[in-house]
Amino acid sequence: FTDQPWLEIPLFVMFLFSYILTIFGNLTIILVSHLDFKLHTPMYFFLSNLSLLDLCYTTSTVPQMLVNICNTRKVISYGGCVAQLFIFLALGSTECLLLAMMSFDRFVAICRPLHYSIVMHQRLCLQLAAASWISGFSNSVLQSTWTLKMPLCVDHFFCEVPALLKLPCVETTANEAELFFISVLFLLIPMTLVLISYAFIVQAVLRIQSAEGRRKAFGTCGSHLIVVSLFYGTAISIYLQPPSPSSKDRGKIVSLFYGIIAPMLNPLIYTLRNKEVKEAFKSFAKDTMLTQLPNFSASCPIFVITIENYCNLPQRKFP
Repeated sequence: FTDQPWLEIPLFVMFLFSYILTIFGNLTIILVSHLDFKLHTPMYFFLSNLSLLDLCYTTSTVPQMLVNICNTRKVISYGGCVAQLFIFLALGSTECLLLAMMSFDRFVAICRPLHYSIVMHQRLCLQLAAASWISGFSNSVLQSTWTLKMPLCVDHFFCEVPALLKLPCVETTANEAELFFISVLFLLIPMTLVLISYAFIVQAVLRIQSAEGRRKAFGTCGSHLIVVSLFYGTAISIYLQPPSPSSKDRGKIVSLFYGIIAPMLNPLIYTLRNKEVKEAFKSFAKDTMLTQLPNFSASCPIFVITIENYCNLPQRKFP
């Protein structure tokens, strides 16, 4: 938006605020899931992976965006663009697969509850997560290599394949066909598997006799569906749309949803709709305060004694 300089300050504030929330929210989920023994389950194992992804995902793009907004020359070095393209594409591809793994976990938990601990054992969870990460980074190596063979002329918030393909000076038909094929593998197929899983989940939930059980099941799966819809919906609209010059500015705006807004909302969606995470966070915050209080008392004994004496004073009613 170099032709609209009045947008720079609002965009800077919005990106900075979103980035701070993303860092704080995802770090909190990782810490709580690791420290609370009750959350050592497959669901929170995958959620921790998702939070780690979102942390790295936004860190690969947002700091450079903030720097460019503040500078008059909005450029990125060739090495910086290569690194950003590789990391952003690798983590985005990994998240596409990881969200499908999370839907499979919910499918087994609700549709096959008696076999859940047998099916979703620790080794399988590690294998599914590893497959997502390895496939995502392999796809990034392939697409980055093909894309960076072309001249770089980027008019976008950050370096990603669709932005690099919209070049009027080179022939990109083969690259666009390759991008479409890869996008089908990493976007359409995982999203289809997610929808199929949730079709079975809805049928299973509706057969639950307890209203409390149905509410808990829909609450847990509803948060995952919100994340899936926001991420897959916006990514598909960019990576599977026919290339056209008029879609350039729209692509910039839509890319903010899966590149910045979705990673920021993921912790909020999971914590606000998940009772277990909220209770674990409260317990973690309480334990942290109790741990730090003795240290504070040792460093500021006079202040603590004053507080204790004040609290022990007899209560007086004032007229």
